[in-house]
Amino acid sequence: MKFVLDTSIFVNPDIRSSFGENPTEAVRSFLEYAKALFGKVEFYMPPGIYREVLNFVEEDVFPELELYIIKKPPNVHDIKIPAFVVYELIDDIRRRIDKGLRVAEKAVRESVIETDNVDKIIQKLRRNYRKALREGIVDSKEDFELILLAKELDAIIVSADVGILTWAQKMGIKWIDAAKFKEVLEELVEKVREEKNL
Repeated sequence: MKFVLDTSIFVNPDIRSSFGENPTEAVRSFLEYAKALFGKVEFYMPPGIYREVLNFVEEDVFPELELYIIKKPPNVHDIKIPAFVVYELIDDIRRRIDKGLRVAEKAVRESVIETDNVDKIIQKLRRNYRKALREGIVDSKEDFELILLAKELDAIIVSADVGILTWAQKMGIKWIDAAKFKEVLEELVEKVREEKNL
């Protein structure tokens, strides 16, 4: 069994809390599961995601991360992506641009009416514009590499990122919502223990 791990498991406060109070504790907790599953389950990260995780954790966990996380870039020259995925991406981007334009138009109308609240209107515009354009889409090279690597390895993506999970689903890639990942690891560890006792 192979898992391709996203940064969100360790840094998203809502998700990571099942593993630990901060990213370092979350990684340490995960590593205990990785040790128990060593030789039975493989954990992968594309190099960009791995570097992101390293930015959030203390250096003393680096050696164990090196041991239990396989860093592998996707083979971008040989992976084929169906044309429908590109069509869907283009349609999605067009819809998001239109949605972003409507958000901007609404902010302009509000600023004409409420000239004394321009800073608040700009903050609201930025928040809503970001949400309209970025939520639910693969918006970074690292996210795309995660999807490609899972496709190449026929592995399971673990992420809390709606964009990653949406596109994994569209491309027929297995995935687990990061919020359920600890439960999955516990079940796997239990199965390994049962096998040892047989």
